[in-house]
Amino acid sequence: MKKPSPGFSFIVRLELQNKPGMLSKVLAHIAEVGGDMDCIDISGFNAGTIIRELTINARDENHEQEIIAKIKTLAGVKIDSVSDCIFDVHRGGKLEVTSRIPLNDKRDLSRAYTPGVARVCTAIHRYPELVHQVSMKGNMVAVVTDGTAVLGLGDIGPAAALPVMEGKAILFKRFSGVNAFPICLDTKDPEEIIRIVRALAPGFGGINLEDISAPRCFEIEARLSESLDIPVFHDDQHGTAVVVLAALTNAARVVGKKLGDLKVVVNGAGAAGTSCARLMMEAGVKNLILCDTAGALWPGRPANMNPAKEKLARETNPKVENGALAEVIRGADAFLGVSGPDCLHAAEVKTMAAKPIVFALSNPTPEVSPESLEGIPGIIMATGRSDYPNQINNVLCFPGIFRGALDARATKINTQMKMAAAKALASIVSEEHLSAEYIIPSAFDASVAPIVAKAVFEEAVRTGVVRKSVEELPSGIS
Repeated sequence: MKKPSPGFSFIVRLELQNKPGMLSKVLAHIAEVGGDMDCIDISGFNAGTIIRELTINARDENHEQEIIAKIKTLAGVKIDSVSDCIFDVHRGGKLEVTSRIPLNDKRDLSRAYTPGVARVCTAIHRYPELVHQVSMKGNMVAVVTDGTAVLGLGDIGPAAALPVMEGKAILFKRFSGVNAFPICLDTKDPEEIIRIVRALAPGFGGINLEDISAPRCFEIEARLSESLDIPVFHDDQHGTAVVVLAALTNAARVVGKKLGDLKVVVNGAGAAGTSCARLMMEAGVKNLILCDTAGALWPGRPANMNPAKEKLARETNPKVENGALAEVIRGADAFLGVSGPDCLHAAEVKTMAAKPIVFALSNPTPEVSPESLEGIPGIIMATGRSDYPNQINNVLCFPGIFRGALDARATKINTQMKMAAAKALASIVSEEHLSAEYIIPSAFDASVAPIVAKAVFEEAVRTGVVRKSVEELPSGIS
């Protein structure tokens, strides 16, 4: 059974008879149906009653209703109101535009706008690279989606995707100081998406593609990367791959195995699975098998193939194993799930090699329940959820990657920069603290983004994908 989560949090405002034991009865009823208490506040008094606001975490929306119904059975308790914390957080949106400079008088207006701004525009016209320093471009990323592959929700469209893109933007700002703005496109046509993003690019220092379905996302990213002189990064692919590689590196250290000796099975041959496979192989993994709903990929497989999968089939699965996930996972050292819920079972995990590494990243329901794997000797378990140890979360890398790329004024984010990011992220977990339940740092570890950014910056410089700095421009820009 799923655990209660802050993702299904609500506030119930109760008017209770003001006498000893009433609150205890309410809490006992909530606990009886599995509600998780988060916070209790007093918000007022009436004659003979006390008004309390209880913040409760539930498992899902049906569980919320079950908890409310249970509270209603109590005598001496009146429900005044119920509010959903999630919708309260999103009401009005999570972003706003604010000015970085004062605008209080004519002097400020003359400097920020006309006539002073004309001097800056003229300078950029003469020396285009200057735009990265004297406009928002140098610290602004576009978060672009068509809403076709949103979280675990699938193709829900651009409007329904907007709250996720807003969330991505606030993560950029919170963890690395990068400004980001959501761009939700009402088209699924790759040609039109490419055209629109190219047209928007002058106002941004980087493009973060988000929640665009495979295999379209591969062509969109590749062609934009080729035609634009700013970093283009599909986070669902590469962000996931960077964090997975960092976690796998540390998990292998815990179990005493080398990456090159691992048999790795990846379930999910979409954007994330493909990129994870490629980066793991770049890091030295040799025996890697990709699976989809038709089983293992292998050259010549007749069912459920496309050009991207055919290419992957030729590059992976060196022993040409075929069959369903349950068959090819036998003897595997590591499993990576970037697919869907409940597609792997404890009995199948027990057929893996000793001290298995299991990364079940489907959200909110993992490919296999962590509870079902308790007791397997030496197992290392990671999920995409925050309520279990070892959360593999893209927020561990994309803020730092873009921070480093923007600071270097990089023209692209290449494989070497991704590898550097993964290595830096893995290094944050010291030998002293490394364990089966701590293979990856917390998203709220303040050292993560700066360390990743520094590694990416240095690799961008080393590999020569940086544009000339303002110091190299001619003097007399005005």
